[in-house]
Amino acid sequence: MARQQERARRTRAAIIRSAAVEFGKSGYAAASLNRILEGSRATKGAMYFHFDSKEDLARAVLETAVERYRASAERWLTRTDLGPLDTLHGMIDEMALRLEHDIIVQAENRLIIEPDFYRDVQSGGGRILARATRTLTVRAIEHGQLRQDADPDRFTRTLTAALAGQRYLVDTLGGGIELRGRFAEALEVIVESMATPEWAEKFRADGWRASARLEELGLAL
Repeated sequence: MARQQERARRTRAAIIRSAAVEFGKSGYAAASLNRILEGSRATKGAMYFHFDSKEDLARAVLETAVERYRASAERWLTRTDLGPLDTLHGMIDEMALRLEHDIIVQAENRLIIEPDFYRDVQSGGGRILARATRTLTVRAIEHGQLRQDADPDRFTRTLTAALAGQRYLVDTLGGGIELRGRFAEALEVIVESMATPEWAEKFRADGWRASARLEELGLAL
């Protein structure tokens, strides 16, 4: 029984992974179930055992992406060895790495701009990232890294919009532009506009103390 359950888990994971590749490349409407099956090496019967429809499969990809966003945010929020702004940089750096290398997150990024999934933006990975950003912004004010008059909501809105804009520009322009560098640049501009002089002076001397590493992300489904 345990062996059968593990085989079923692996089959489901392989189908989701293949679907993420297909949705990320072709979008939802043009995605082919046949290509998903070919990529997963699963049978049609196995696919319909786990998923009722293409929409059901797309929602499984979205849910898997949300799980990754949530796990990432929780892991960074529980770091005790870093100040709030270094933690924020590390979390954002990881999101940039995932958008560059994680096919599940890439597929979510493509699916939520499709008309069928507009409403999923409200519960997607971006919402999780925004909540974690606000939490870290409040902590940064409490730790004297951001000024006491800094507005956490304004900070969060501005940063999330800037990151979305950078992501769009990188996707549009291509040409080897590194998303991680663009994300860090956007964060630095916004942080420096609200930072205390003490933090700004230390940052100019030391730079960021945290970043993500690709080998630590566990990108296998």
